[in-house]
Amino acid sequence: MSEVVTYKREDQIAYISVNNPPVNALSLPVRQGLEAAFTKFANDNEAKAAILICEGRTWIAGADITEFGKPPEDPWLPKVIHQMEANEKIIVAAIHGTALGGGFETAMGCHYRCAVPSAKLGLPEVTLGLLAGATGTQRLPRLIGVKRALDAMISGAPFSASNGLEWGAVDEIVDGDLRDGATQFTKKLLAANAKPRRISDEEVDGLELNEHFFNEYRNGMAKKTRGFFAPEQIVKCVEAAVSLPYKEAVEREGELFMECMMSSHSVAQRHLFFADRACAKVDDVPKDTPLRDIKKVAVIGGGTMGGGIAMNFANAGIPVVLKEINQEALDRGLEIIRSNYNATVTKGRMSAEQMDQRVGIISGVLDYDDLSDCDLIVEAVFENMALKKEIFGELDRIAKPGAILASNTSTLDIDEIAASTNRPEDVIGWHFFAPANVMTLLELVRGAKTSHEVIATSMAMAKTIKKIAVLVGVCFGFVGNRIFFPYVREAQQMILEGVPPERIDQVAFEWGMAMGPNGVSDLSGLDVLDKVKSEWLDRPDDPALWAVGTKLVELGRLGQKTKAGIFNYAGRTAVPDQVVADLAKSEATRLGIQQLSEVSDEEIIERLMFSMINEGALILEEGIAMRSSDIDVVFVHGYGMPRYRGGPMRYADTVGLSNVVAAMEKYRERYGDMYWTPAPLLKRLAEEGGSFSG
Repeated sequence: MSEVVTYKREDQIAYISVNNPPVNALSLPVRQGLEAAFTKFANDNEAKAAILICEGRTWIAGADITEFGKPPEDPWLPKVIHQMEANEKIIVAAIHGTALGGGFETAMGCHYRCAVPSAKLGLPEVTLGLLAGATGTQRLPRLIGVKRALDAMISGAPFSASNGLEWGAVDEIVDGDLRDGATQFTKKLLAANAKPRRISDEEVDGLELNEHFFNEYRNGMAKKTRGFFAPEQIVKCVEAAVSLPYKEAVEREGELFMECMMSSHSVAQRHLFFADRACAKVDDVPKDTPLRDIKKVAVIGGGTMGGGIAMNFANAGIPVVLKEINQEALDRGLEIIRSNYNATVTKGRMSAEQMDQRVGIISGVLDYDDLSDCDLIVEAVFENMALKKEIFGELDRIAKPGAILASNTSTLDIDEIAASTNRPEDVIGWHFFAPANVMTLLELVRGAKTSHEVIATSMAMAKTIKKIAVLVGVCFGFVGNRIFFPYVREAQQMILEGVPPERIDQVAFEWGMAMGPNGVSDLSGLDVLDKVKSEWLDRPDDPALWAVGTKLVELGRLGQKTKAGIFNYAGRTAVPDQVVADLAKSEATRLGIQQLSEVSDEEIIERLMFSMINEGALILEEGIAMRSSDIDVVFVHGYGMPRYRGGPMRYADTVGLSNVVAAMEKYRERYGDMYWTPAPLLKRLAEEGGSFSG
């Protein structure tokens, strides 16, 4: 018997226990252990029933993701599940924690399922670009119905044990000790002379389906699953469950699973699964670094960004003080916060009581001295170095010893800001992304003197407020904006060259971006970008850099907030404007920029994406980012890049670095060395046949 799977019989009941910390993943030793245990159970004449139960904090939480992409090793999970199900004696799954993916498929291979009230069940494989390929797409529709099964698998969201009981996925809820409760449930089954109940023998309930059901379902999920490969394959599997015999449908599931597994989408999504976890690791900050207590937070600046930042802490139950320069601005800031919460209540995502509780721990002040008892102070005023240095001078005067002083700057030098204090070790960048109460990314910027305690505490607090934190170094724009600037540059350069801005955005959208670069610029505010350019002291000596945006700002076209920018706006709908095309042509003539007679979609994507990739390679060489996957996390969580692309550096690996370099050399020949000289790291990796992901 395997060390991770044990077999013990007490009277008529065999207890098969899995103990594979930390989450009882279905690694090869676990699968081998289950196969051996259920073989022993089948041959144990004294055993009349078996209970499959797990040690530790959870039931089998899923497959061992480190095995994905490798040659399968026997026994594969479907084989184990079918072996379990075929047993002539009843098998009961006793579930606690999370039964997800392969874990839930294993539970569905049992004849009966009981669970504690707090248990969660589901098939989240879609989040990795996969489908439940160990008979899950065939079993779940038989258990809970086609529509519910599709919803669960397409969203990947787990459902509660109580929902499982209501829908038919769970047979018994166990209050109290799970082992005792499962034993009592199993004894009741034996007393009733219950027989094995095999899901594979059951028919899919098709009463809810009309002839157009699957097409209508596809239409309904289209917007949410745009661009992703796996959701359509899941629908195909469920169609097979409805229309084919079980054995043939399982074979179809296996074929579609392998198509998903081999797709670039799944490779990218699995890459991000690990990248999201890797970014929490900071090699030079010891794990046992002491953390500072953060019991009260201040936010300086009550605008849209400052209010959103304050909401993050209030949502985590941490009292927040909002500082503004006058009562009118403070009242406006507090009202924006209340309005944001009220919108969430109106949508049914929060109760009025929860809103009152969160608003109740946000207070406002006008005097810096009222921040003297705060443990963390986040400055969130607009991007102006002189103003930020003035504020940090005040914070140095009033903040208590050990308080963390954070700037929400998106571009400016944290070391210069820190130098305006006598405690640079307490200063760090906390770059939130708008809207700050929604976006999951938090770019933490370490200065030259930022202490390990401040870094470790910031990383921990980011997790508390449910952010993905990426630690980066100091340069203009840090990681996110420094790589984003070439994206905007190429978009505006193509407008000067005669490419319609709506076409650029449509191509980027079809590639997978949440919005095109011109729409994003309008949303951010062209005046904001122009202000950033004025603060960018070492920007390229290029009069064409963001020239379209600068001219539009001069005309008062600032973007969505003025209903006109690169596009006109009817509400939030972008409408092309001939005025912009004429302005771009005029500027191109003034700057001596040649109009392009034809630009392919491929060129648009190459110029947008490869310019970012090259900047990412420079950032890696300079040590601004710790690892290439951190850059990918920044762009997926902060800039609307689709998970199925994996981020810019993963996308470079997908395309092939030699192909990236070849394209860059092509544009270098056309435009010169300023922007299109391949970064040394990129060129070296391409020559070696290497990749950013190793």
